[in-house]
Amino acid sequence: MTPIAGSRATLCLALLALAPTLAAGAAQGDDLSILAANPDSALAVMVQRQAGEPLALEDALRAALAADPSLLAAAAGRDAARGAARSQAGDFWPELFGEVSRGSDEQPTASVFSGADVLVNDQDALSAGARMKLPTGTELSATLNSTRLETNSSFATLSPQIDTYGELAITQPLLKGFGPAASSGRDAADAQRRQAESLYADARLATAAGVEAGYWALYAAERDHAVQLLIRDQAQAFLDEAELRAKAGLAGPGAVASARVFLAQQAQVVFDSEELLDQSSDRLATLMGRRPEGSGRYHALGAPPGAFPAADEDSLVALASAQSPSLAAAREALDAAHARARGAAWNALPSLDLYGAVGGRGLGGTGRTIITNFGGQPDTLISTLDTGFGDTFSQVTGRDYPSWRMGLRFNVPLGASDRGERDRLRAEEARASAQLAAARRALDETVRAQYRELARGQERLALAEDGVDASLEQVRIGLLEFKHGRSTTFELVRLGADLADAQRRYSAALVRTARAAATLRRLTAGAYPDPGPAGALSEETAQ
Repeated sequence: MTPIAGSRATLCLALLALAPTLAAGAAQGDDLSILAANPDSALAVMVQRQAGEPLALEDALRAALAADPSLLAAAAGRDAARGAARSQAGDFWPELFGEVSRGSDEQPTASVFSGADVLVNDQDALSAGARMKLPTGTELSATLNSTRLETNSSFATLSPQIDTYGELAITQPLLKGFGPAASSGRDAADAQRRQAESLYADARLATAAGVEAGYWALYAAERDHAVQLLIRDQAQAFLDEAELRAKAGLAGPGAVASARVFLAQQAQVVFDSEELLDQSSDRLATLMGRRPEGSGRYHALGAPPGAFPAADEDSLVALASAQSPSLAAAREALDAAHARARGAAWNALPSLDLYGAVGGRGLGGTGRTIITNFGGQPDTLISTLDTGFGDTFSQVTGRDYPSWRMGLRFNVPLGASDRGERDRLRAEEARASAQLAAARRALDETVRAQYRELARGQERLALAEDGVDASLEQVRIGLLEFKHGRSTTFELVRLGADLADAQRRYSAALVRTARAAATLRRLTAGAYPDPGPAGALSEETAQ
């Protein structure tokens, strides 16, 4: 509504509030030149008189983005998905392992070749290495094992004896576990992480759009309540005047009864409008996570803008399809389902693995002199070896005593559990694809509907303004007719009610347009042009 039309509307509401006084003056033959006075804006004054904690839109947005439970839940879901993605990705990071042990074993013997009646072996063992799994399913490992054995056997030429063995091994799945089967968990978890991030972004936009819509609903509820208070006051003045006229013999009891009925109706509507105002404030308080101070409800400081930037319908649909976080979440859900289905297709096959390894051995220790007496012939065996762990490690790395192995392993399950899981995940993939198609269609329909509502907003506002202007003209004519005795005070009050209805329709049209713009900003992830500071979401809020 233009400032001139708004001032004219509030002027007539003020005049209607003065109608009983004007009627009394007219009954005494006074001139209605008082109409030319410059009364205060009755509607604005009534709005300002309503109790409530002042609240700016940006403050409401900031509070809601920090406290909205649905947004906090979306943030927790995003963090959980990030943790799951890190956990799955960790399967492909290198892993170090090792073990150190010490043990002793006393073993009674019955063989003459054991070297002692009770064989005592003290052993130290060391094992260390690294392994990792590649996204292709390939498993690589490098191990080094070493043992140090001390024994009391009289036939042991080395005590302690150090045995070292090292190996580089590779296992490559050819069927089950290959490629997509190995990385499906990681790929699905990463897609779910992106889905959770998109859902969080959509939750932020939904919270912002909900706060903005709730804020303008509060604005409209306050305005409508103020209008209804004015009508209630006019009805009370009309009843007072009807009673005075009845006492003076200028009106009958029917006029007084009609005035009481009208006042009772308008007083009830005041309660209804106040309840709607409280509900609008409560809805906003729920999103913000805090109650208003003092009066128990909020008071909107801003007003919705009357104009929004024009946009092309198809361009908005394309923009929403490219930017909408909810649609992106549906796409990521399909990617996750596709990754699982691909992996399950490979895992439904028999297991066939190619494996191979190359290694080496080393031997070291401290030599001992051994005296034997087999067949009555004593013999002395002398070992001059005196090496340690380092020497055995050199033998392994130099492959002084090499070893190697290779082969194939296969496993053919007789059950159908893997194939059943494959079929289940394929069905989940088909369902995710259908959900994505449904989301695209719903987004297209919603964007076009909001575009039309926004495009017709200016026409709707213009029609509502014309309705207010027509009501103003009715009031002006009614005042002139009342001056010349061709109208009654009740007719003036009825005209005031019509003007109030026109004002409410204008408020509804204004808020409806602002709500459509807020919805388009959500659907386009804030890419829809911002109308300016009066009704805009800040860049931080939109993101």
